Amino acid sequence: MNIAMIEAAADRASGHLRRTPLLTSPFLDEIAGRRVFVKPECLQHTGSFKARGAWSALSAMDPAQRAGGVMAYSSGNHAQGVAWAARAHGVRAVILMPADAPALKRENTEALGAEVVLYDRTREDREAKGQALAQSLGLTLVKPYDDAQVIAGQGTVGLEIAEQVAKAGISRADVLVCCGGGGLTSGIALALADRASGLRVRPVEPHGFDDVARSLRGGAIVENPAMDGSICDAIVTPRPGDLTFPILRKLCGPGLVVSDDDALYAMAQAFLRLKLVVEPGGAVALAAALLRVDEIEGEAVIAVISGGNVDPAMFARALSATSTG
Repeated sequence: MNIAMIEAAADRASGHLRRTPLLTSPFLDEIAGRRVFVKPECLQHTGSFKARGAWSALSAMDPAQRAGGVMAYSSGNHAQGVAWAARAHGVRAVILMPADAPALKRENTEALGAEVVLYDRTREDREAKGQALAQSLGLTLVKPYDDAQVIAGQGTVGLEIAEQVAKAGISRADVLVCCGGGGLTSGIALALADRASGLRVRPVEPHGFDDVARSLRGGAIVENPAMDGSICDAIVTPRPGDLTFPILRKLCGPGLVVSDDDALYAMAQAFLRLKLVVEPGGAVALAAALLRVDEIEGEAVIAVISGGNVDPAMFARALSATSTG
């Protein structure tokens, strides 16, 4: 993995993916006690940053390999990204999705033309099942984070942040990133290490599913004890990736952890102050920026909102949140 791969992914994405803005609000600044910059990847195609990695992976494939179709496993955002990219390239997509994934994510994935196969995330190993299914169907597996081209695609977020914060006059700040397996976090870290070395990337995870934070503290990969129990489905993963963790360990600062109630609060603030629709897992970085102020350094902080694919009932629950838990 290197900056050249990220730059190449950005070139291939030109004209296909959105350049998301960097947003501010004086209300958020007041809550956090510092300047808050928000990178809303919920405005990206398919409602999350995952479209970047999916496009990077499919556009980098040998055409003959791509024509055979692709396979992915995902709770919904990577699923939609791969389905969207596959449809754009005119190839088949099969998605292995947990049975308890939000209904909106499943419906959107199917609407994008993918075939959805369900599994039980509490009892079945999605990686083993996904590998076996891809092999039996003759499809190329596009992993959600342990794939160099996927990481390169997610790293394009970092290229944009580097340019945007420079224009804002920010040279030193923590960059908080919603983190599951670490594809987005490691991609951004690689890009910023080359383009804006004064920015420090920090993963943010939900309480009880902080495998990256614990792995960084211990210097070795540890797993989550369970795969259910958080509303932040988008970033609940078994463990950091084998490709992503060495990058995280080398380039990232300590991880931050927030509660589900914190995520709901951040979702409400994103809507009230920035008019953004954000899902729980996509809100944890903003939650940390607003509520873990003593654990963050500098006069400014950048929070990456990773996705906005939320069911109406969950969004209504968030809007009723007036205080943190």
